[in-house]
Amino acid sequence: MSELDEKIERLQEMVDDSEKIVFFGGAGVSTESGVPDFRSTNGLYHQHYKYPPETILSHTFYETNREEFFRFYYDKILVDGVAPNKAHMKLAELERAGKLLAVVTQNIDGLHQKAGSRKVYELHGTVMKNYCEHCGAFYDLDFMMDQKKNGCLDPVCTKCGGPVKPDVVLYEEGLDNDTVTGAVRAIADADMLIIGGTSLVVYPAAGLIDYFRGKHLVVINLQATDRDKHADLVIESKIGEVLDRIKA
Repeated sequence: MSELDEKIERLQEMVDDSEKIVFFGGAGVSTESGVPDFRSTNGLYHQHYKYPPETILSHTFYETNREEFFRFYYDKILVDGVAPNKAHMKLAELERAGKLLAVVTQNIDGLHQKAGSRKVYELHGTVMKNYCEHCGAFYDLDFMMDQKKNGCLDPVCTKCGGPVKPDVVLYEEGLDNDTVTGAVRAIADADMLIIGGTSLVVYPAAGLIDYFRGKHLVVINLQATDRDKHADLVIESKIGEVLDRIKA
């Protein structure tokens, strides 16, 4: 039996021993679906644009340069044709089996819901929702995809003409209080916390795992994280390949 096999066997034992599992995930969960991440060698932070990605994805830049913001947003954030992968599917299966309390995600792609997960706390918002900043009218993903296809770099409300903004948390913006409260409550109530596909360097989101007081802490990530030394089990492998081998 390989070391990976042994670790997955140990992970299965922890899952079997737990009744209130929470999954805390990041970009690495969705890269297996073809969604680009930010900090890997091929991530957005290592590509060259007229402005750095962290500048483009800031509230100030959005307010002052909407066209350049949406050019980047359409190109790199609003990715076409992505589907849930094995990690998303397994987490939804664990929830249906009554083992998983919630998913807490830093991702904005909506893939957990597409896979069937119902209790999802999206810390950084979602591309699935968009709102008029003047009248509050709601616009779905299809609306924004149409704007992208038509090359519209200044999407406006069809009701009042106000600017339409994706419901994503930009730099300089705070996290939604209700989302954070729900995520903290879920993590605090969990008897097992699985951290997967995240470098745990983005705060305040990464700090939420400090509320975990349960029995089993597991980290599944391709690279080492600062939390590895506190974990009961560390698996340096692709999250989808690992979770696919777990039985709910």
